[in-house]
Amino acid sequence: MDYFNYKRRQSSVVQIGNTPMGGDNPIRIQSMANVSTMDTEAAVQQAIRMIEAGAEYVRFTAQGEREAHNLGVIRRQLNEQGYTTPLVADIHFNPKAADAAAVEVEKVRINPGNYVDKVKTFSHQEYTDEEYAAELQKIRDRFVPFLQICKEHHTAIRIGVNHGSLSDRIMSRYGDTPHGMVESCMEFLRICRDEDFPNVVISIKASNPVVMVKTVRLLVKTMEAEGMNYPLHLGVTEAGDGEDGRIKSAVGIGALLADGIGDTVRVSLSEDPEAEMPVAQKLVNYILEREGHQPITGELAPGYDPIACQKRKTRGVEKIGSDFLPIVISDRSQGDFEFNYEAMPDFIYIGQENPDNLPDTFRMLVDAQFWKPRANAFPYFIASEAEEMKNYDSPLKFIRLTYPDLTDEVLEILKKDKTVVVVLSTHRRNGLGEQRAAMHRLMKTGVDVPVILHREYNEPDIESLQLKAAADLGALLLDGFGNGVMLHDNAIPAQTLDQTMFGILQAAKVRISKTEYISCPSCGRTLYDLQTTIARIKEATSHLKGLKIGIMGCIVNGPGEMADADYGYVGAGRNQISLYKGKECLVKNIPEEEAVERLIQLIKDNGDWR
Repeated sequence: MDYFNYKRRQSSVVQIGNTPMGGDNPIRIQSMANVSTMDTEAAVQQAIRMIEAGAEYVRFTAQGEREAHNLGVIRRQLNEQGYTTPLVADIHFNPKAADAAAVEVEKVRINPGNYVDKVKTFSHQEYTDEEYAAELQKIRDRFVPFLQICKEHHTAIRIGVNHGSLSDRIMSRYGDTPHGMVESCMEFLRICRDEDFPNVVISIKASNPVVMVKTVRLLVKTMEAEGMNYPLHLGVTEAGDGEDGRIKSAVGIGALLADGIGDTVRVSLSEDPEAEMPVAQKLVNYILEREGHQPITGELAPGYDPIACQKRKTRGVEKIGSDFLPIVISDRSQGDFEFNYEAMPDFIYIGQENPDNLPDTFRMLVDAQFWKPRANAFPYFIASEAEEMKNYDSPLKFIRLTYPDLTDEVLEILKKDKTVVVVLSTHRRNGLGEQRAAMHRLMKTGVDVPVILHREYNEPDIESLQLKAAADLGALLLDGFGNGVMLHDNAIPAQTLDQTMFGILQAAKVRISKTEYISCPSCGRTLYDLQTTIARIKEATSHLKGLKIGIMGCIVNGPGEMADADYGYVGAGRNQISLYKGKECLVKNIPEEEAVERLIQLIKDNGDWR
């Protein structure tokens, strides 16, 4: 990885039917069906809709051997209609289903957390070295015959680790950590290498983009150390729907794609599968626009580790920087002073105007040449005015700079003037790389000025703005940079931009401003109407700022992926729901029609309702 310049990681090539992955092949787009795998007609029709929407691989769940064998029927009917896009079987808990699926489709996904091991039950069993080794031998004894079947039928596999379904064995030794997720994957990769089976793709996912990005970076580093370069599938699990699902996915997937990591992508939305492909393609296309960009010269600050990165230390200036929450600056220079009171910015930039009708409690940035002393107005400078800042008597000043503006002279000014906050902007095709270089220059030279991350876009629709801004700003926030954010887009309403900025900060886990929903994309295992249920739960609970609610279609990842959620709503059987508080199941197998009301009552009973 070149930290400042975009270059795609060179992986090995995996042959998946007629659509190879990795190497110099395009970054592939995929999704997962949500109809029953036993409903052949519905499965075929949905697969066609997904393919026509841009899916290059189509995944179906296969809970058992019956479903695995029916994938062969689906495969043949698709072939008869001229659709040869590879099919992928998704396996949990059932190695025999994996064996059967390997004969029928082009690729089989297995989850190491529950392929042979028991799924995470949050028990605290301790394993001796001998017991641990014996469990690894059990995995080898069961996994090698599966690889032989895959060799015989030219079937690729995906080793798909999910944060929510690590086994108790892995948990006992590594904990619920990126290291545990990586080791869960590496155990299976080492067997593949020993058995000379190269047709392997890897995914390592979490609903938390921070965990997901750190873990994938650690996996790449670990593989490189062991001479492996398998291709990677990227996704943020249980990302949710609408704005939240798109922003959370773009923060996690976008940060890794910008690193050059990723050979196939799924944006997991709690929406119809066909909706996922255009979103994923937009995100991939945006990152690929920086191919062949003008090189950026930068140097990593000593001791900086992108895997275990810490928040950059800065001084505090009027509650900006230091340990204060990152701020939101809203660009209102076009004169729009309507606000969404659920996403109120901390500052507004008004440019030349200084309207008297704004409340005195609203803090404003005013272009320096028009600034007049006022308790809630602060001067805003550009690079050419850096020397003039000393002439302004204000407890807080802002200056907009780019990486080339960080000359020795400007850095010296930033060191001496303790009232200054930098608004870091960029005009490069690879703006992320340039802003990274600027942050590292500040760290290398010991300049502890707070930095607001600023980006300008000109997008025709809000989805494009959400994806691009989340990918750019989210990557920097995950790297430990930024004491605030500021967006500009003349085509997007200012209130929408404000909402997007708060959404990015929440997805990057640096500032929580609303209820957080961890909701899975529907699949053939889902035991209730997921989209309708999510809408009902959101309608009832969206005012509970800071509360985390998991909404899971089944138990495969449910209890694990919701481990850090406050409450959970999990499909337990057909039209039956179990409710969780944290890791503990408190209400079991209640009728679906009662479940939302019972969830609300559970929140009230535990004192978290307001």
